[in-house]
Amino acid sequence: MIGIPESVVLLADDGTPIGTAPKSTVHGTQTPLHLAFSCHVFDEKGRVLVTRRALGKATWPGVWTNSFCGHPAPEEGVEEAVVRRAERELGLRLRDVRIALPEFRYRAVDASGVVENEICPVYTAIADGDPSAAADEVAEWAWAAPSDLRAAVSATPFAYSPWLGWQLDSWAGDYERPIAAG
Repeated sequence: MIGIPESVVLLADDGTPIGTAPKSTVHGTQTPLHLAFSCHVFDEKGRVLVTRRALGKATWPGVWTNSFCGHPAPEEGVEEAVVRRAERELGLRLRDVRIALPEFRYRAVDASGVVENEICPVYTAIADGDPSAAADEVAEWAWAAPSDLRAAVSATPFAYSPWLGWQLDSWAGDYERPIAAG
């Protein structure tokens, strides 16, 4: 896909697809509602992968967040996009990809005025190794105990993406569930 600009799926307020737009044009001060996803990757020890967004990212550069996020391409299934982006951003092959928060939706404005406006189902997955992160996506990464991540986000929310905090607040049941189910 070299040379082909990434596109995102634009959505009506009820989640119905209404078109597409180049990814490079949708994140601004008037961001249209579009389809995205988030993924929380766990390892065999039950730790969750957290990443610090690259400093060149258009939104929330340099903040810590969930393992990775992305946008399904038009005509691409969300789970397929999760697998594709894990390999692209983190060099990880995933297994046991599962939906955790199917109806997660948020709108947030960063300090520069850039808006995220997404219907963003949240997935979990398991990886068998450490990431080999793409520098244009990830500045740093770390494995964390889920309880430590919750405590850190609660104590210093400014250091984390707002959607990570909202996802953790929305989580039904045990955050360690993906390992027990895997």
